Amino acid sequence: MARPRKPLLSTDRIVETARALVDAEGLAAVSTRRLAAELGVSGPSLYNHFRTKDQILEAVADSVSAQVDLSMFEDGRDWRTALHDWAVSYRAALRDHPNIVPVLARGPGRRPAGLRLADAVFGAMVDAGWPAAQATSIGALMRYFVMGSALGSFAGGFVDDATTYDPADYPHLGQAHLLAERQEKVDERAFETGLAALLDGLALQYERLVQGVEGRPRG
Repeated sequence: MARPRKPLLSTDRIVETARALVDAEGLAAVSTRRLAAELGVSGPSLYNHFRTKDQILEAVADSVSAQVDLSMFEDGRDWRTALHDWAVSYRAALRDHPNIVPVLARGPGRRPAGLRLADAVFGAMVDAGWPAAQATSIGALMRYFVMGSALGSFAGGFVDDATTYDPADYPHLGQAHLLAERQEKVDERAFETGLAALLDGLALQYERLVQGVEGRPRG
């Protein structure tokens, strides 16, 4: 029998299949046995590409990090605009793949795309004049904020039953039952509000930093 023109398995195919499984059913759904069945291969054949389930999940996480746009750190945008645009792209990637967020939240580890992401943010902040320690803090702060926004929906946490919010008990939640149906708009507005507040605060710090540098005696 002639060999197939293309290999039955590839690293990319395994990762794509695992990512689809995580998206549809969550992290617990992934196992080498389940993946092998989805791919139509025998379980041991996966070990030619990944030794463990954890390695597969790490690769899935990195494939999501690779979806984040980093061009804003290379095309001349000022640091604030670049951070804003990066955060929006980062959140969009996590919003499309929310079930992998717990793996991403562990940090980049040895994942190439995750490390490139961290390197791009840190490098851009240092290049903009932030001291290295503060650049590290900014990267961490933005990561906490974006990750947190992807872990769940504020609006989606309210039920659409008006009787739940008895005005005698919750006098200020008379419209809370409407939040669920407006989930996307509410969550998007909350994200943009929080992001603007973070960037406004950083801009004030940056202004003081620049003024301090300019005010230092030379020589």
